[in-house]
Amino acid sequence: MTLEPFGARLRHAMDTRGPLCVGIDPHASLLAAWGLKDDIDGLETFTRTVVEALAETVAVFKPQSAFFERFGSRGIAVLERAVADLRAAGGLVVMDAKRGDIGSTMAAYAETFLRPESPLFSDALTVSPYLGYGSLKPAVDLARESGAGLFVLALTSNPEGAEVQRAVREDGRTIGATMLGHLAEENAGETPMGSFGAVVGATLGDLSSFELDINGPLLAPGIGAQGATPADLPAVFGPAVRNVVPNVSRGVLKEGPDATALRAAAERYADEIRAAVAV
Repeated sequence: MTLEPFGARLRHAMDTRGPLCVGIDPHASLLAAWGLKDDIDGLETFTRTVVEALAETVAVFKPQSAFFERFGSRGIAVLERAVADLRAAGGLVVMDAKRGDIGSTMAAYAETFLRPESPLFSDALTVSPYLGYGSLKPAVDLARESGAGLFVLALTSNPEGAEVQRAVREDGRTIGATMLGHLAEENAGETPMGSFGAVVGATLGDLSSFELDINGPLLAPGIGAQGATPADLPAVFGPAVRNVVPNVSRGVLKEGPDATALRAAAERYADEIRAAVAV
């Protein structure tokens, strides 16, 4: 059964649970900080704790696939269970896998994360368009069919990203602006917003030279450990701030393994973001 479009589900989730995405990034140093070993048991304990603490209250979760893949098939099994449990509790899952390829390979990536029958089916997937935006067509098409969404890397927070994303095309537009333009076309006419979003770093400062109002969500990493704060969001995103999905990872996860502390941190960030983006 095709779901209601991701954009509509995301708008409802953020309006009811708060505009926050919690990243689930079980890297070795965080496992150690929780007193866990960097092995499959540590991974499973960490993931289960986060899911049980936050699944029923946080709007969006962004598991970083790489931190599960590094443990092989057993790590993927932990990820599958987490995705299923988060979605069963009403949370939306954005799989942070940053897939990007061409033709049948891109189609296979899309089927892995965007086909409802897949054990890794997620509400949305991060993708890389740097083999050309058109290379994403299999993912765009399957997302539309299944009611899922995409987040396309457009203006990322890492310093190296500018080498590609700020490069200027023959038509005078930057690559990043071109990606935003494609997404605006995908989302045209959708209400309350489209399902095809961009990844735009919250640490980038004034982005007024870019048209961020793409009628779709803007996944914004960088709040917390990377230095951005909820109060920075209006200045960075301007009129598009209501559609921002701010991601916090270490700022919440460092409070574990205590479940009460994890919930309190997530609630605090959600409240601060809600106040900052109120329009």
